[in-house]
Amino acid sequence: MIEHRLIERMLKAIQDILKRLEEDRAIDPVLVDTLVDFIRTYANRTHHGKEEEILFEAMKEKPLSEEDRRFMNELIEEHVFGRRTTKALVEANTRYRNGDETALPEIAEKFQNLIEFYPTHIEKEDKVFFPASRGYFTEEEDQVMLARFREFDGKMIHEKYENVVTALKPD
Repeated sequence: MIEHRLIERMLKAIQDILKRLEEDRAIDPVLVDTLVDFIRTYANRTHHGKEEEILFEAMKEKPLSEEDRRFMNELIEEHVFGRRTTKALVEANTRYRNGDETALPEIAEKFQNLIEFYPTHIEKEDKVFFPASRGYFTEEEDQVMLARFREFDGKMIHEKYENVVTALKPD
């Protein structure tokens, strides 16, 4: 849940940037790249990655109530929505960077979609799903999962920059 607070701060920054975009009728594509990098690397790969690859996988092994299983599947679908929206944002930013001014409203729309999506998603996790999930694990299992979260975080910087170098295709 600590990670949610940083995501919320970024959403506030994006709101401020959108206000300037409306006034200026322009946005710096490099700034959009920076915001997308945060969403992709921190919110999606790091945060959602831990949920999907560690927490949700561990929960699949538990005898979940029908409601908790439905809720978990709903959260997974919401993660997919976030990834799709971010992908569309990248595509619009590429068009904008290449001189297509008509992509600007789409950039604004996709950012607005994310601003509207994340608070509800975060509230579902913080107030409903995470508290319910705690009841399925022993203290020992919690500690093992926390250790796996830390290990996951430790690998993220290496994964990110491995992908950067791989994308450049040096031999």
